[in-house]
Amino acid sequence: MNTSTMLRASAGMPNFAVMQTFLTARWQHLIMANYPVDPLLLQPFLPAGTRLDLHNGAAWISLVGFLFRRTRLFGVPIPWLGNFEEVNLRFYVLRDEPGETRRGVVFLNETVPFRLVAQVANALYNEHYTALPMRHNVTAAPATLDVRYEWKVKHRWNRLGVCAAPVAAPQLPGSFESFIFEHYYGYTRLSSQLSEEYKVNHPSWLIHQVQSYEVDCDFERMYGAAFGHLSAQAPHSVFLAAGSPVSVDWKRRRFAAG
Repeated sequence: MNTSTMLRASAGMPNFAVMQTFLTARWQHLIMANYPVDPLLLQPFLPAGTRLDLHNGAAWISLVGFLFRRTRLFGVPIPWLGNFEEVNLRFYVLRDEPGETRRGVVFLNETVPFRLVAQVANALYNEHYTALPMRHNVTAAPATLDVRYEWKVKHRWNRLGVCAAPVAAPQLPGSFESFIFEHYYGYTRLSSQLSEEYKVNHPSWLIHQVQSYEVDCDFERMYGAAFGHLSAQAPHSVFLAAGSPVSVDWKRRRFAAG
């Protein structure tokens, strides 16, 4: 099934012009390994009209792994493709609007196990999805919650995993966890002068205390030479969020620099 056929079949087909929500799903077991980076590293990827969201004077990127569950497009389930893993690399930006400053993320890459999912996302929204073999394991015990994501690049399995406390607790206001998780807009760089903005809707996530972690990622092969040094760098922090139902608005706003 090609992308255009998928789009027609998945929607049945409602009128896109009156739709409010593009995607609904449940995101579960979100691991985020966080790295401080030189702000200059991210300037080539910064969408026009946004600026870097700094914390303690540093720009931050996160290697993220999580599960998509019960995914629907325009309210319609996706046959055979509704449950899958995603691993992405993202950084954090601000967008100034009259009366408010919006906190958002920019995805450098999003990796999923299904080529069709990647094709649909790229065709609809000019995103940077790729498809690779992926797998995961979640093991819950009375004293621990073990979560692991793996993805295969050039015959080598990369890994992102944690061992965490089984009970999750609210984020502390003003904490670094809150800085990482509390971004509710997405921004896409379309050109040097044009960007898109979209809204991601979900409640504030509960956080599991991470007891130990494993990050084994070939950053250069996955994300390019500019990020290769991260393979030898321990993350500043690793978080695990319980997750929740989410929705992504259909409407996207295009805007220019300035």
